[in-house]
Amino acid sequence: MQRKTIHCLLAATAALLVNGCYQQPGLVEDTSYNRTKTGALAGALTGAVIGYNTKGHHKGERAAIGALLGAALGGAIGYSLDEQANAVAKALGTRVNNDPLAAIDPQNDIIVSKHPTYVKILFRDRMMFRLNSAIPEPSAAYKVKKVARLLRQYPQTIVGVAGFTDDTGTYEYNLRLSEERARNVAQLLAVNGQPLVKGCAWQKPLVPNTSARNRALNRRVEVYLYADPNNLTDPCME
Repeated sequence: MQRKTIHCLLAATAALLVNGCYQQPGLVEDTSYNRTKTGALAGALTGAVIGYNTKGHHKGERAAIGALLGAALGGAIGYSLDEQANAVAKALGTRVNNDPLAAIDPQNDIIVSKHPTYVKILFRDRMMFRLNSAIPEPSAAYKVKKVARLLRQYPQTIVGVAGFTDDTGTYEYNLRLSEERARNVAQLLAVNGQPLVKGCAWQKPLVPNTSARNRALNRRVEVYLYADPNNLTDPCME
């Protein structure tokens, strides 16, 4: 392979890193696709290293090819998460909201946010359950099922569900309640396999449990959508 060809491959990879591999017309919720670019960058670097370290001649050529293929794969994973974030937000009648203050705004009952390696859906407790109940309200179950229908389009997605409470009552009671709530939501989402379930009780509060308003903000269920099993996180400790 001539040096000019190698340069063309590298140029194509660079363009992919800057602009992303894909365009998704018609979505207005979030069009930044930062995760697509991040995924392409990581894939390109990994591909280049693998290609360069493979035994044989023409290491420069293999590095260029590896970078291009790695960027395409990484970009596809990132795009899948970006696509899911927009699709989920649209189905739930909201938009992708990455404002860190959104979670502590009592007006937000549902928040869909994009992160580097996953999409998170926050469901506020008041729209999900009755007091001390782990059974989702019919209106809440309807919304969760809309997410489940979307997940059928992404069979590679790994789903995690975590429940959170305030600090009223014993830790053991809240741990059990938070896990039961997460498990019941997970059952509604089990379209591509059983989601991972975690009860977090009052761990990782959004705000201090110092008032009724704050406690209401901390009671929630969070759904995590991962494209890569290597990126799984502990929702209670994140």
